[in-house]
Amino acid sequence: MFPELKWYYIVVAYILAPSLSFCNAYGAGLTDMNMAYNYGKVALFVLAAMSGKENGVVAGLVGCGLIKSIVSISSDLMHDFKTGHLTLTSPRSMLVSQAIGTAIGCVVAPLTFFLFYKAFDVGNPDGEYKAPYALIYRNMAILGVQGFSALPHHCLQLCYGFFAFAMAANLLRDFSPKNIGKWVPLPMAMAVPFLVGAYFAIDMCVGSLVVFAWHKLNGKKADLMVPAVASGLICGDGLWLLPSSILALFKVRPPICMSFFAST
Repeated sequence: MFPELKWYYIVVAYILAPSLSFCNAYGAGLTDMNMAYNYGKVALFVLAAMSGKENGVVAGLVGCGLIKSIVSISSDLMHDFKTGHLTLTSPRSMLVSQAIGTAIGCVVAPLTFFLFYKAFDVGNPDGEYKAPYALIYRNMAILGVQGFSALPHHCLQLCYGFFAFAMAANLLRDFSPKNIGKWVPLPMAMAVPFLVGAYFAIDMCVGSLVVFAWHKLNGKKADLMVPAVASGLICGDGLWLLPSSILALFKVRPPICMSFFAST
């Protein structure tokens, strides 16, 4: 399917993947963090550099996806085992359930991908599904092939500057008194709107204002109910994607549309 990625690279990736999966599972058990993306990025840079300028981008992206998918499963399994331990579930049942879920995912995941791919304009920077990480990983693959010369002008200087700002902000937040540190912005949260667009920041702002007002009115009840409300919003928004995709496939458009244009 991808002739740019040589078969022996695939063999090496499958040989290295189990040891990397063990490391990722061990780290996830200790820190509750999935580092599969970092392993995938390492594979991306290595394969892109080894495959050369002609095939490096595609080979790096495919190899990155392969390593990341394999390594990520180990972290998911560790999280499931931790949940099973808390609920006194049999480890054997958890492992069997994971295998069944993986088998189902092999069928459902491609179908879901093609449903989105056919129904929506995925990857359009002006559309609803911008796929920002696709652009990021593609640029990393280009960087692995061409080096720093492929970056835009002053890109590295901006990266250095904002990296220093993120470090300083985190240090200030952690070592300042609590009444001061709570007002220091989180660089990770600041970075999200740059990736997915300003609409996400507006949604977060509205939600934060509602939570803030709720805590002011009834803090005790808010502590109990905010997670439930958040879960309902996330589930409802996620479940709506299926009927939205079906309507888009049949070219059904909403009766009301709002647009903003630049003033002349």
